[in-house]
Amino acid sequence: MLQDPLTLYKLIILYMLNRVSFPLTTAQISDFLLEREYTSFLTLQQVLSELTDAGMIESRSMGNRTHLVLTKEGRETLVFFENRISNAIKKDINAYLHENEFSLRNEVSVHGEYYKSTSGEYEARLVAKDRDVNLVEITLSVPSKDTAAAICDNWQEKNQQIYKYLIEQLF
Repeated sequence: MLQDPLTLYKLIILYMLNRVSFPLTTAQISDFLLEREYTSFLTLQQVLSELTDAGMIESRSMGNRTHLVLTKEGRETLVFFENRISNAIKKDINAYLHENEFSLRNEVSVHGEYYKSTSGEYEARLVAKDRDVNLVEITLSVPSKDTAAAICDNWQEKNQQIYKYLIEQLF
């Protein structure tokens, strides 16, 4: 049975979001679909927009990333139409999620953003989460935008070491 390719892409995204216990970023979903040449970037943007407009996924901006979460409506839609995704595609998705689970989870669980405070300084706000629980949240005031940006970048790479250090020093 032939089906509309846009419908298949939507179902793939719903299936991916349903297979994880954490949000995925648009970049993570894009990486999967574009690297395997399922679709083009512009078509993917259209599909994400349509899923959001239909209330099947929620889009949440966190710093410079957009996190996607499956809604109740999206889950219900997937239950009815999941059989339209071939077993080969499901296997591909499951393998990708299994092989990359740690990095995918870490990428959406660690946030660093900076902003100019009312005092004129810059503040770097750093958060590490596990599921929806903040493990650590740190706000550092620094004199320059460049320093704040560097802190946020380094947080992405060194958050586990910093968290471990804090736990060792405080307990």
